[in-house]
Amino acid sequence: MRVTSTSYYNNIYGENNKLNQQLFDVNKQIASGQKIQYAHEDPGVFIDTLRLDDEITTLTQTKNSTDNAFKLSSQTDTTIGDMVKTLESMKVKLINASTDSQSDASLQAIAKEMHGLKNHLLALANTSVGGQFLFSGTATTQKPIDENGIYQGNNKNLEAFLGSGLKQKYNISGSQLFLGNENSINRKITTNLPLVNQQELYPDVMKGSPITRSDAKNTPITADNTIRELMGDTDSDTTNDSMRKSYFYIQGTRTSGETFKQKITINMDAKVDDLLREVSDSFGSNQVDVSINPAGQIEIADKANGSSKLDFHIVGAVDFGTDGIDSADTSNLSTLQNGTNDFTKVLDGSKMVYIKEFINSNFTPNNPAHTIQGLVYDELNFSKDGAKLTSNVSQIINQTNGYATESTKLEEVSGIDNVLGRVMALKGKDVNGNTFDISILLGTPSTFTDNTTGNAYNIYGVAFNDLDTDNIKEASEGIPSNANEITYKQLMDVVNMAVTGNLPTVANPTNDPIDYDTAIANANDHGKVSLSHDGKLQFEDLHHATTQAELSLYDTTSSSFFPPVISGNSLSFNSNNALTIRDPKKNFFAQIDEIIRSVEEGKSRADGTSNQDPRNIGMQNSIQMIDDLTSHVSRLQAESGSYSQVLQSSSDRSSLLIVNSKILRSEIIDTDIAEATLQMQQLSLNYQAMLSSISKVSKLSLVNYL
Repeated sequence: MRVTSTSYYNNIYGENNKLNQQLFDVNKQIASGQKIQYAHEDPGVFIDTLRLDDEITTLTQTKNSTDNAFKLSSQTDTTIGDMVKTLESMKVKLINASTDSQSDASLQAIAKEMHGLKNHLLALANTSVGGQFLFSGTATTQKPIDENGIYQGNNKNLEAFLGSGLKQKYNISGSQLFLGNENSINRKITTNLPLVNQQELYPDVMKGSPITRSDAKNTPITADNTIRELMGDTDSDTTNDSMRKSYFYIQGTRTSGETFKQKITINMDAKVDDLLREVSDSFGSNQVDVSINPAGQIEIADKANGSSKLDFHIVGAVDFGTDGIDSADTSNLSTLQNGTNDFTKVLDGSKMVYIKEFINSNFTPNNPAHTIQGLVYDELNFSKDGAKLTSNVSQIINQTNGYATESTKLEEVSGIDNVLGRVMALKGKDVNGNTFDISILLGTPSTFTDNTTGNAYNIYGVAFNDLDTDNIKEASEGIPSNANEITYKQLMDVVNMAVTGNLPTVANPTNDPIDYDTAIANANDHGKVSLSHDGKLQFEDLHHATTQAELSLYDTTSSSFFPPVISGNSLSFNSNNALTIRDPKKNFFAQIDEIIRSVEEGKSRADGTSNQDPRNIGMQNSIQMIDDLTSHVSRLQAESGSYSQVLQSSSDRSSLLIVNSKILRSEIIDTDIAEATLQMQQLSLNYQAMLSSISKVSKLSLVNYL
């Protein structure tokens, strides 16, 4: 075989380049620490490396996210824990205040200490970390609690990324903490006027001589007392008790949200326990527990947990007249106007109806004829505070137990099956002091009528997505709404037009929706009607620091007890109802304020005989309230702690996976320095051997082969 010079040099050049490339590659691996630099060098290694790089990036993001979330979550846990300790300190002071030995000066000193604890709770509620408020939901730059104790944040959740589409909530919003629900708690309500044994209070009348009024005792009623001892009598003759009747007018709301009315007729010789059983039955079979507390007040506890709808009002009446007409047996409470609390006082004429009140709230009846405040249930003016008028009944959606909003339909809150045909009375004075009297008919369509002029107006639909528009033509759908379509926004528009004195100018039958919207816009310039954070209707006068306005809003059948079918009220807004001792819903700082006021006012229990804050539940009931608040906050602390544990576990897991992924990546792409060094040495020896061989071969000539 003939070896030409060209072949020779081509072979030398090829082998030289090959060894040079191998040496270059090994040197590059040693220098860079990686097996390859580009995908074409080894596609398999490159793809595996990219996959692991992506995993490491994702895991790093997850770790950063969980670490940041853990810092906020752990701080939340610590802050809520401090709240629990503060509430426990407040309870100790409350129990101390509730003892009979405390003087007024001591109570004021304790109340001042409790105010200090409340301020500490406010500071904790507004805790921020790195410029982010802990309890504002996702509105982390918004201070959660204002100076009035009102929550300003939202109810949204902060979430940490855990990888693979997984997220973990890590905050406790103020909506949960300060306005949350405890579905394990049952609602409990109480009357606030102590029921006193009338026989012991007026022994000279009910026991007869020789006993005198100086022997009177203020003894609370018990379940074993008789109705005669509860309602009183005008003589000491007990033989006529079985012939005389007492009548009790009950109305309220059941666990389901259904409203009811019931008139109970009971003999004077019956037991108070019989009355309590009748009251219990009015709420439905085995739905509530009804009892008398040591102060002689009726307490009703819902047997079902998680409902905030239970409500109650009761009025008792008995006719001691001799005309044979039982004036206490009435179908309308407005007729019960005569009475006396002193059985030694003889009224003129034969009619002497004695009315027993059970609840007093110091609300003003909207009808001057109602001389007895506790007689009516919800025909009462809203409370006035400067420029604001506020109701006291939260509007609660029956299906969800949540608070109503502007878009909630009235029928979703109503205590009856169908609001069609019901009429709401809207009465009071407008911002200029002028009297208004309006009837709102929930019909097909729904209308409202100015009873002074007789003008009637359709209630038009509201386009909620256009509520913020400046174009008033777009604020209404231009179509009158039927009863089952009416929302709280539509009702509030009617209220605002009435209270600001800005009714539409065009009445039926030629109603103009544009004119209607213009009236709403004009009303909005002078007043604002809204639902508070706890679902209460309120009006604000935008031009007067102290408004002249007055407002009442109620079902026109409120005081009616017509048999045989007695239907409950469709809606109630401001009522002389039973006081709330326990409730699944929390209003943290409002409840703290009520607890402190009970100490300041020195009230052991609810006391409707006092003109000062008659709806305060008192220190004994406040102990239960603060226990419920502590339990609520403690549960959320445990929840926050569980978030921290999950986040810590996720962070630890991410750290471990990052390490494992980096090890795998290193095994795939990182250079084995020892192996590469040996390979380089071997290649160097090969290269030197090749050069030596080439040198020797290059010196040979044809003579060497001859």
